[in-house]
Amino acid sequence: MGVLSWSCKSDSWLQQLSEHQSSFHFPAVNVTDRRLSKASSGVTACESSAMSEPVVVEPPKAGEALQSCGAGDSSASLDDGIGDTANESSEEESTGEKEEEVPAGDAAALQSSDTPQVNAQRPDSLSVPPSSELRLWTTQRDGEVKLRVEGSGEAADALTVNQMFAAAADRFSDFTALKWKEGEQQKSLTYKQYYQDCRTAAKSFLKLGLERFHGVGILGFNSAEWFIADIGAILAGGLAVGIYTTNSPEACHYVAENSKANIIVVENHKQLQKILQIEDKLPHLKAIIQYKDALKEKRPNLYSWAEFMELGRNDPDGPLDAIISSQKPNQCCTLIYTSGTTGQPKGVMLSHDNITWTAAATGLHVELKDGLQFQERVISYLPLSHIAAQMVDIWISMKVGGLTYFAQPDALKGSLVNTMKEAHPTAFMGVPRVWEKMQEKMKSVGAKSSTVQRKVAAWAKDVGLQTNLTKMNQSVAAARTPFSYQVAKKLVFKKVRKALGLDRCTKCFTGAAPITKDTLEFFLSLNIPLYELYGMSESTGPHTISTPEAFKLTSCGKEISGCKTRLHNPDDEGNGEICFWGRHVFMGYLDMPDKTQEAIDEDGWLHSGDLGKHDENGFLFITGRIKEMIITAGGENIPPIPIEDAVKEAVPLISNAMLIGDKRKFLTMLLTIKCQVNVETGDPEDELTPEAVELCRKLGSKATRVSDIAGGRDRAVHAAIQEGINRVNENATSNAQRIQKWIVLERDFSVGGGELGPTMKLKRPVVLKMYREQIDNFYKETPTPTTQENPLPPK
Repeated sequence: MGVLSWSCKSDSWLQQLSEHQSSFHFPAVNVTDRRLSKASSGVTACESSAMSEPVVVEPPKAGEALQSCGAGDSSASLDDGIGDTANESSEEESTGEKEEEVPAGDAAALQSSDTPQVNAQRPDSLSVPPSSELRLWTTQRDGEVKLRVEGSGEAADALTVNQMFAAAADRFSDFTALKWKEGEQQKSLTYKQYYQDCRTAAKSFLKLGLERFHGVGILGFNSAEWFIADIGAILAGGLAVGIYTTNSPEACHYVAENSKANIIVVENHKQLQKILQIEDKLPHLKAIIQYKDALKEKRPNLYSWAEFMELGRNDPDGPLDAIISSQKPNQCCTLIYTSGTTGQPKGVMLSHDNITWTAAATGLHVELKDGLQFQERVISYLPLSHIAAQMVDIWISMKVGGLTYFAQPDALKGSLVNTMKEAHPTAFMGVPRVWEKMQEKMKSVGAKSSTVQRKVAAWAKDVGLQTNLTKMNQSVAAARTPFSYQVAKKLVFKKVRKALGLDRCTKCFTGAAPITKDTLEFFLSLNIPLYELYGMSESTGPHTISTPEAFKLTSCGKEISGCKTRLHNPDDEGNGEICFWGRHVFMGYLDMPDKTQEAIDEDGWLHSGDLGKHDENGFLFITGRIKEMIITAGGENIPPIPIEDAVKEAVPLISNAMLIGDKRKFLTMLLTIKCQVNVETGDPEDELTPEAVELCRKLGSKATRVSDIAGGRDRAVHAAIQEGINRVNENATSNAQRIQKWIVLERDFSVGGGELGPTMKLKRPVVLKMYREQIDNFYKETPTPTTQENPLPPK
């Protein structure tokens, strides 16, 4: 699973990333047969208290049942729980960040500012359901949930989005919050301006008829307008709904209809056309707003961004303030739609508390500095329809008073590195594909260097890897830094960081999908440790995060303080389904009680659908995905990802690998070759990447195109792939885990081709259908693994 990690694609670098990974690793939860029926016995966690004093709900112990609390979805009930003991983090349960006092000078400045002072507390007269009527989940858009408040940690106070934002606007009033380029001109908004613009947008949404708990869909690339529309929708009492920019009109219709969107905000004319095709089928839609470029046509209820902002600018604050004051931390404010790789997308309901608590707790966990001491900088370029980008770019940055710098719309086509050099981020998030593309580009450049330069780089990387591995194993404090490392740092490491725009970056994160050990070691050798994150849309983003003090290669780190992990039904090796508990666990899937009950068990634990294990030091390792587990005809359970990663590491030419074998007598594999990607469309092309061409030359092959290799046309490449697969087979734990046959396909997998989802996750059921003929051919004849063409050593 995995972070949000990001990648830059040279040539067309990140075009295929245009929508990234429901895992932080963010997997969309879709776990079977965990239906819940009403518990007939057990300890109830439903204590009667007012919402003004957050209800304390402790994770149930093994064998205990958490009873339903009565109100909520009439069709949903709670039943049989999980009996095994949770693997809980030993970390202290300090879960957030206290609001610091504003120095006297800043306080004086704030008093003179024109930032609206909104009452952050709900009026005492507001009707609040007693806690006995609340439970841990709901599927109703206007529902409320019992908060999982534990102890008296720093982030124990439950806040609405407005409360967190108003506090940030007060504390960081004149600090730059957002920054971007229009042509060659730099634009920016201070926190005071940012907050005021969000309030103005909220008033305009209300004027357009936004109803409480109805959606505001946002379809476009990252920008200040995207942020303002998102937060404005929340302040106005609506639901912020990001829509993937690669969605078809039909996919846009599903999200807009499911969220009952009153308003849809689009980036440009291209995205507008998608909505115009479906507007007649959206009975709740009242207005469309275009935030970039001039409108090419005038239509009723179609507004430019400037026109939209003027609608409510001069309206009185009273109606908006009343709505803001009525909002509660345990109510829904945001919908994140899963990518739909396993069926129809599900609307993940996130509460105000989900967002504000997770932002505070994550900022503390990764030790981001408070803006009054040092302003952190992040770059916004990953799709904001995904929780990872929202949490990093909008919410965590807001909480700590950071600066968010917007990349250009063509970031995924190659301009991201330029933005990195301009912005100098102090924290950077990339999905694995981003880091892989950086790695490929650096290798390609390095191959053209002089012999002396290559030797120096190889020496420095060896020193860097060994030194950092020693630090990792001995702890940063205990490890001694050799003199050779200092030399390598000066000669190589600093120059590499500067070339990537990471010269001021102290934290590089990766997540949203699995990343290979080869890529992790490559960057570690350059003194750029990649800290893996793991989580889901359903956990408001991160659940575990690696840090400099808690870092192991291929591990996703340890739980954020205040979160807990439990491994359900572990096997003899300690692998079990990863379950979450904490304030970050979502409210439920909108209007889907059955799916919600599959995801959240009777004890309130969120089941991820991922398999993992802990080592002796509490580090979490992801080992597979329940839905992806291959069960052979002989009954052996085989997780495909470790084998696929091993093949990609053994054969650097391979771009994608998919293991086949469910209900089959033996394993086979589909392979694709690293190729160029079309800058405009993101589709894979026939030409090999420079790195792939270089690898072919070393093998004695003259291939320059995928078509030169596919189907076994190039004997040298075919032999090299077989040799790599033989090495993987030698390490197989059983005969059943050996790859018996394989084929190189004519083109790489892509989002446009349908093999990958919008978050770059492999859509295995789709691939099985698309390449059914090739797969069936694998099994027409029994393999002969002892022949010279396909030698497999006995096991």
